[in-house]
Amino acid sequence: MPSPFAHLPDEALPAQLARGDENALAELYDRFGRVAYGLAVRVLRDPALAQDAVQDAFLGAWRTAASFDPARGTTSTWLMTLVHRRAVDLVRREHRRKTEPLEGAPAAAGKTTEEEAALREERRRVQAALAQLPPDQREALELAYYGGLSQSELAERLGVPLGTVKSRMFVGLARLRELLAEGP
Repeated sequence: MPSPFAHLPDEALPAQLARGDENALAELYDRFGRVAYGLAVRVLRDPALAQDAVQDAFLGAWRTAASFDPARGTTSTWLMTLVHRRAVDLVRREHRRKTEPLEGAPAAAGKTTEEEAALREERRRVQAALAQLPPDQREALELAYYGGLSQSELAERLGVPLGTVKSRMFVGLARLRELLAEGP
C-alpha cells in the first residue's frame, strides 16, 4: 500500500512532521533512510553505531521539524546534517569512552606524582586551547589526532574536499600554537 505522502515533494514532509504525522516520518525514512545509514556507516565505521545515529537523527527530525526552513536548504541536506552530527557525536563519545581511565584503576607505575601533574596540566591546556578554535577546525584536529584519521579519511568522513581539510588543519594548528604559546 503506497504511503499517503508518496505524492508530496521532499520539502513538504517536514511540515507534516511538525504536525505530528507519523506517516510523514515513515515516508521520510523510506526516502532517505538508506542514504542516511550509508553516511553514518562512513563516519562511524560500525554498523550498530550507525543504526543508532540514524535512529537519533530521525528522532531529532521528528522533534525539530517545526524549525525546518526550506529557504535555508533542502530536506535531504537538513536530514543528512542531522545524521552527520549524530554520527560525529557518537565518534566523540566512543573515543572518550575508550580513552578515559577507569575510576579506581591503579595508576601506571614509573611516573612520579610531579610528572603526572605536569602531564595533566598540559592536557588541560591543550583541551582549553582546542575549545577556543572554530568548530570545523576543532573537529578536523580532534578526528585526526584523537581519532587517528588521515586527511583523506577526514575529507570523506566530513564530506568536504581534501583541500578544505588541509586548510582547516593548517589554520587550526597555527592558532593552537598561538594559544598554547600565550601560556595559562
